[in-house]
Amino acid sequence: MAVVAILNGGFREVVLIPRVGEYVGHIVSTALLVVAILTISFVYFSETSIEYARAELGLIGILWTVLTVGFEFGVGYVEGTPVSTTIGQYNVLAGRVWIAVPITLLFAPLLFGWYLSV
Repeated sequence: MAVVAILNGGFREVVLIPRVGEYVGHIVSTALLVVAILTISFVYFSETSIEYARAELGLIGILWTVLTVGFEFGVGYVEGTPVSTTIGQYNVLAGRVWIAVPITLLFAPLLFGWYLSV
């Protein structure tokens, strides 16, 4: 998923933003990443022979979310981006929709791991 997220970011910067602008590019890119996460999760949990307990699925979602948010803040730190700017990416009231990505990462394992095992 990390590779897909990086490719998505590149696609956003090189293709989307020059064509549709920063804000629409952000929304489209976020939507594409959410669809990619759901697709990857569905494929993984439908193909794996491992039977996960609900608690394990919850922990997987938490791990995916913590790693993603941690990576985002870590990259921001290395680039010298103020923490307030990174936090601003989660401000739905300011029109930012990035929060959909961590929410999807949090619940996709539980959704597909549980649903596909029924």
